[in-house]
Amino acid sequence: MKNLSILGSTGSIGRNTLKIVEMFPERFAVKALAAKSNVALLASQIEQFCPEIAVVFDELMAIELKTMLKKKTSEVSKTSEAPGVKILYGEDGYRAAAIHDAVDIVVTAVVGAAGLKPTLAAIDSGKDIALANKETLVMAGEIVMKQAADKGVKILPVDSEHSAIFQCLAGQRKEDVDKILLTASGGPFLNKPKNEFADITREDALKHPTWQMGKKISIDSATLMNKGLEVIEAKWLFDVSQDRIEVVVHPQSIIHSMVSYKDGSVIAQMGIPDMKGAIAYTISWPERLLLNQPIPDFANMGPLTFQHPDMEKFPCLALAFKACDVGGTLPAVLNAANEVAVEAFLEDRISFVRIPEVIRNTMEKHTVVKNPALSDILGADEWAREQAEKELFIS
Repeated sequence: MKNLSILGSTGSIGRNTLKIVEMFPERFAVKALAAKSNVALLASQIEQFCPEIAVVFDELMAIELKTMLKKKTSEVSKTSEAPGVKILYGEDGYRAAAIHDAVDIVVTAVVGAAGLKPTLAAIDSGKDIALANKETLVMAGEIVMKQAADKGVKILPVDSEHSAIFQCLAGQRKEDVDKILLTASGGPFLNKPKNEFADITREDALKHPTWQMGKKISIDSATLMNKGLEVIEAKWLFDVSQDRIEVVVHPQSIIHSMVSYKDGSVIAQMGIPDMKGAIAYTISWPERLLLNQPIPDFANMGPLTFQHPDMEKFPCLALAFKACDVGGTLPAVLNAANEVAVEAFLEDRISFVRIPEVIRNTMEKHTVVKNPALSDILGADEWAREQAEKELFIS
């Protein structure tokens, strides 16, 4: 039995993780759940999975959650007592969920920079990490991986691409690896002419052709920033230099990623575009679970195609490669500026084509700190958010 803490339980990864738990109750138990603001869904998850700790964003949401749970309990038992779950909130609450004594593995599925501190806290307390929050390694990859090594903690990737690479590397010698081939669907605008990008709407950008994802990651996929963040994440996860990571556009999303070896062999991991496979492999590793998922219908699917990414058409990917190359605090700045720009686009405050402009301008104004401490990274993140907000109003 593995005891889980799920940070980001109401998001796409969190919900799919709970589906796996529901399928295998004899193998997994949920000891902590943390969400941001979807109190109604979190209350239902608490009712079903009976965690010991539940966390929300702020005190008002905590009060709302307690009230909702009391109401649910009284409707069932005719009493006014809330379920036996400790309701916490804010940064201290997320930390408590991450380091809870009863937990074996922490699924970090929160969106954005908010995942860094609780992940570090979980590592420090000796918890294994099922990492779905790529921003943790984008911002502070060297610090995170060193701390994990020092604590003897395993960091197991949840992202389908990194899970694929992890599987392709299994049983192989590191010195035999030639390249990591990170596949990308290309997003909804792969074949859209660049001169039509100015007309892209929020609704257009949220329509991913092959994956069902949250709003932020859907926009990142549309700009290819998601793939850029994954390049930086792969560098730290697999301890390879940037020049040995190649992005390959594969619109069918059947090959989730590949690894090439020095003898010319290429190992690919394939499957239908469904995150449950990657999540289940991560939390059950080194075993595989009987998910009863179909394999791709190879005979009827038609050709699998590949192409180079267009860095001019999708400048966010080029910006991510630059941040990865420069290093220091620049990846944290890239990430923070992207979060601000994406949020502004989702709120209809800027156009789609302004997303890379805001990121680029913010990066250009940053003085990079090489070999940063955690305080430098957090400072760069805060500075970049303030600067990116200013850039929103500069046309």
